[in-house]
This record gives sequence, structure tokens and C-alpha cells, in this order.
Amino acid sequence: MQFIKPGINIDFVGKRKIAFTISLLLIAVSIVTLIVNQGPRYGIDFAGGTLVQVKFAKAVTIDRIKSGLETIDMTASAVQQFGHAADHEYLIRTDTATTAVEGLAERIETGLKASTGVDAETRRVEMVGPQVGKDLREKALFAMFYSLLFITVYISGRFEMKWGKSAIVAAAIMGAVYLLSLFNVSIPFLMLAALIVSLVVFWFFEFKYAMGAIVALIHDVTITVGVFSIFDKEFTLPIVAALLTIIGYSLNDTIIVFDRIRENLRKYHKEPMMTILNKSVNETLSRTILTSGTTLIVVIALFVLGGGIIHDFSFALLVGVMVGTYSSVYVASPILLAWQNRRK
Repeated sequence: MQFIKPGINIDFVGKRKIAFTISLLLIAVSIVTLIVNQGPRYGIDFAGGTLVQVKFAKAVTIDRIKSGLETIDMTASAVQQFGHAADHEYLIRTDTATTAVEGLAERIETGLKASTGVDAETRRVEMVGPQVGKDLREKALFAMFYSLLFITVYISGRFEMKWGKSAIVAAAIMGAVYLLSLFNVSIPFLMLAALIVSLVVFWFFEFKYAMGAIVALIHDVTITVGVFSIFDKEFTLPIVAALLTIIGYSLNDTIIVFDRIRENLRKYHKEPMMTILNKSVNETLSRTILTSGTTLIVVIALFVLGGGIIHDFSFALLVGVMVGTYSSVYVASPILLAWQNRRK
């Protein structure tokens, strides 16, 4: 099935300056928002504490819920409505992990019923200690960093036949990151420094396809995390899973375009680079629209009908799929043109 007629010639690469301006603006807003909010709003997985989901038989006020928790020595840091208002469900968060696990659900239900006068049902109780939360944060950052690093090895090997060189570079960067982590260097700053060094090394060793793919992936992850910060959504383990899914989806889309670029470079080697890039993007446009469109239909269905448990997960995928499709066309491919101009 083709939505786009063969022979269409939209000047995508010619609009790269506008696209780069939009991307830089979105990234700047994301970074500023993260700085102002002092990073993402970590959920219980990363921050530690206790999370309780409670369902009431009828409507109650948040003040009454907090009063009931105080009677059982649980001071809530946040109480918010969960799901639809008609469900009368609430999420209760505390900053400290509750040590008395035995009979906790029953004590919560008793305290809340006494303060609200309404029957309460405890749907779930999750507890994470602060050290566990810190370990999970660090492992999540390492997972995303190493996934990007191994992607560069794959891209460099597949498109440029530099398996050995890219593997050596990746191993050296991984070793440096590991050694620095032993000296208690702040993990976020360590990952940021490692990514910057990685991009410099890729530029020096002329991993042009890997550079385009990695810049696009960093672009996608940064904007998605920034959107979460703007909307004050929690950053949890399912969101990390969503970000890794976004990395895989965006990479797949980018590889399809890169494959066509490589084929057209052989067929039309006398044509200008901009012409070949535009031709390649246009030839894969029908496939891009079909893939992104069908994926978005599923993600939107999850977002609308999936309920509160997977709402943030589907929201991350929704943002990531749109941004990832955009970056495959307007970010990854123009990097190759910038590379050729640099060599000239």
C-alpha cells in the first residue's frame, strides 16, 4: 500500500535550518524546564517511599484522606485523584518507606474510613527504600547510555564496515565510565560527559552514520523527558522502558532511511548529496507514514482506554513516536549533509 505517489519530491533537507531551529528550541525548553524543576519528578521507583492506591465507595475530600493517614502515623507528601473522577480512586505518596508492612492495608482502610465515613479499599501498596531508588536511577541511566553506545557499534559496522574500530572505541568509553563511577562521580554528570566525549570521538573517527543516528536518538530522548518535566509527570521504571522502546523505534525508522541513502549513493553517485538525501527520504515516506500511523493508532488507544496504570507509559510512547519520526527525516539525514560539507 502506498499513500505517496512514486516520483514525489518534497524538499525535506532544504528545510533543515527551520527543522534544526525547532529542534534546538524544543531541546532548550526541555533542558531549562529540567533545571528549573531540579530534574525529572521521580516516582517511587527512583525516589523511594510508599505509594498507596485507594478506592472509596463514594466521593471524599483530599483533606479528609490526609487526616485519616495522620491517625495511623503516615504523613502524605501528595494525594491526587487517580483515573476518572467517578471511580473515586486516589494515589497517596509518602516520602519515607513504611517499615511496618504487616497489616498495613487494613490499618490504612480503618484510618481512612474513620476520617471520611466512607468504606475504603486498598488496591495496591508499593514500598521502595531510598538506597534501592538510587540504585535503580543509576541502572536506568546506564541502560540508556549503553544501549546508545552499542547502537553506534551496530550502525558503524552495518553502514561503514568499521566493526573493529567502533568496538574498540565503545569498549574504551565503557571502561572510562566504569572507572569514573568507582570514584563516586555523579552519575547524571558522568553520563552527560561520556555522551559528549562519544560524539567527539565519532566525529574524529568519521562514524557519520552512527553520528546521525545517535544525535537523533539523543534528540528524541531529551525532548520526551522534557515534555514529562513540562507536564509534571512522574519518571518511573515503566517510563524508562518506554524511552528504550522509543530508542528502538526511532533507530528502526532511521535505518530504513539510511539504507535507501546508501543504495542511492551507489546508483546516483554523480548527483549532489542534497538531491540523494531528498530522494531517499521521499522514497521511504510512504513506509514511514504507514508505520508511524499504525503505531500511533495503537498508542492512542492505550492512552485513551488503557486506564491510569499505563497512562504515563502510553503518553511517553505517544510523544516519542511523533518526535522519533520527525528526527528520522529532519535530524538524522541532514547530519550526513553536514558531514559532507565538513569534509569539503
